[in-house]
Amino acid sequence: MNSLVVLVCLESPHAFWQLSDEHVKTLRTAFPSVHFRIATNDTITEYLPNAQVYFGWRFQPGWFRVAPSLAWIASPAAGTDHLPVAEAQMAGLTVTRSYGFHGPPMAEHAMGLILGFSRGLFTSSRLQRTQRWWKDDLAEEFFDLAGATMAIVGCGSIGAHLARAARSFGMHVLGVRRKPPATGSGPDGITWMRTDDILKAVGSADVVVDLLPATDATRRFFDREVFAGFKPGSLFVNLGRASTVDQTALLEALDTGRLRGAALDVTNPRPLPMGHPLRWHPRVVLSPKSAAFSHTYMDDAVAFFADNLRRYLAEAPLNGMVTAPTAPTSATGG
Repeated sequence: MNSLVVLVCLESPHAFWQLSDEHVKTLRTAFPSVHFRIATNDTITEYLPNAQVYFGWRFQPGWFRVAPSLAWIASPAAGTDHLPVAEAQMAGLTVTRSYGFHGPPMAEHAMGLILGFSRGLFTSSRLQRTQRWWKDDLAEEFFDLAGATMAIVGCGSIGAHLARAARSFGMHVLGVRRKPPATGSGPDGITWMRTDDILKAVGSADVVVDLLPATDATRRFFDREVFAGFKPGSLFVNLGRASTVDQTALLEALDTGRLRGAALDVTNPRPLPMGHPLRWHPRVVLSPKSAAFSHTYMDDAVAFFADNLRRYLAEAPLNGMVTAPTAPTSATGG
């Protein structure tokens, strides 16, 4: 029987998102009977005709025509809105995402942004250039995290990591998703609420974190009605997808004072034009989609894929299987 052919293409301008020679050696040592072919973005289509498994960042819909043997597309990313999931399903292919290792860096990123607002760090960075002393300014704007409430909308495995971090600061955590795992509080101290109760959730939260995936159902989920329901003076953080936020409504909520600030790791478009009002708003902090940055990212991604490859060879169910999204469920990853 011919050996399984696995095509891998994991090019990135960032070293921690690239496949290294050591990663390739690890895979080939662990699976001596599997033929691994390593492609660049320019050579993918040369290798696809003989590949049964593809492990990479992206997959173009047009590639299905040159991949007659393909059965499984594996992504190291948590989200899959950049992949042709519906087309893959129609072709009878399996698509998997990765999870379990995006949570720690994203929780750190979220808490860093939240602390920047709660302790007035962003204001200090801005005012140190124009004022000799700004203690009174901070006295007017800081807020305590201990005793405050965080609502995590789209609370999956990433949300669970963030919940633990928030609780270490003494915060109460509301987890919002379409199908909560249980009523009441779970093992991570999360009080679960349904997406239908979003106005109740944001109305009682001092910090709202958006971790929703990009689906038709989540498009502009945070609209004028939802922002109008926010607790006055609350903070909004988006580490999910830009499509889940009506940016015009967000600006209105900031300008009217409904929100004390917004921290955005994602925007539409990306990057924002230099003259965009979100770039210049005094209570908005942007980060360049860097929430998942981690120096161990590819180590963990390859380990996740290797575990799934063992399952695939044993004809066992794969972890992270994806179907075409229809409604808001959990976070953008795990």
